Amino acid sequence: MAQLIRTEFSVAVAELARERGINPEVVLSSIQEAIAAAFIRDAQEDNSWHEDWRYRVSLDNKTGEARIYGCLEEGSDDEEVEVTPPGFGRIAAQTAKQVILQKVREAEKSAVIDDYQDKIGSVVIGTVIRQDGRKVTINVGRTYGILPYSEQIQGEDYSIGNKFNFLIKEISESDDQGRQIILSRTSVDLVRDLFRREVPEINNNAVEIKAIARQGGVRTKLAVYSNRRGVDPIGACVGQKGVRVAEVIKALGGEKVDVIQFSDDPEKLIIAALLPAEGLEVEIDKETNTAKGNR
Repeated sequence: MAQLIRTEFSVAVAELARERGINPEVVLSSIQEAIAAAFIRDAQEDNSWHEDWRYRVSLDNKTGEARIYGCLEEGSDDEEVEVTPPGFGRIAAQTAKQVILQKVREAEKSAVIDDYQDKIGSVVIGTVIRQDGRKVTINVGRTYGILPYSEQIQGEDYSIGNKFNFLIKEISESDDQGRQIILSRTSVDLVRDLFRREVPEINNNAVEIKAIARQGGVRTKLAVYSNRRGVDPIGACVGQKGVRVAEVIKALGGEKVDVIQFSDDPEKLIIAALLPAEGLEVEIDKETNTAKGNR
């Protein structure tokens, strides 16, 4: 698009684009689409619509004036002719207003969701704003996300206004819903990122999370390891007087969290995971990748 000349129309387009954080091209494209939709509707109503014609909207970027041109579909040598109905400018502006606003909202939402693309796998604090059947809608700041039933902790209270920590799991896209931010309360990555937030030793690689097993809302087992001398991986994750793990438990709504020492030996790892049970013997079946415990 050639650079817009600063007229009342072009300034309005630029201002709208700036306020919504979208490209001016998107605004102009939305206006053209809206005008085309208005023309098609009116032409079909007054029987001036030609099914075998191809129509084009010409929008003056300086004045905002719109003209409609049409010709037979490809394969014909006929040139385009102007078919702009009398008074169409006023009618189009009235009928297209809502369509334009909707298109701009969609573009704005898409631009915001693009910003969240880089946040996939991280934790965000959100507020419940709506429940629609089993699906819960969450305000996550500049936009909203969806908490599907499969990502909800059973028994957790998702009443409107309640706040939780959510994992931004993915951004999905469908024909009927468009692009949506999908959140999770049950993912093991939620636990992983909460510990990363609370434990500096994880961020500087002094402590490594080797494995996580979780039953959302009930219990999490976190296996940690450190190869740095003088670093206690369990102590680092639990924190002085348990303050670090307490913050994670609070963010998980009271879910029990056990931090255990990782071991390359499956038997030792399983025994550690089953603490405080004592006197256990574990037999590993490597063919079926299962374990059997005996006291």
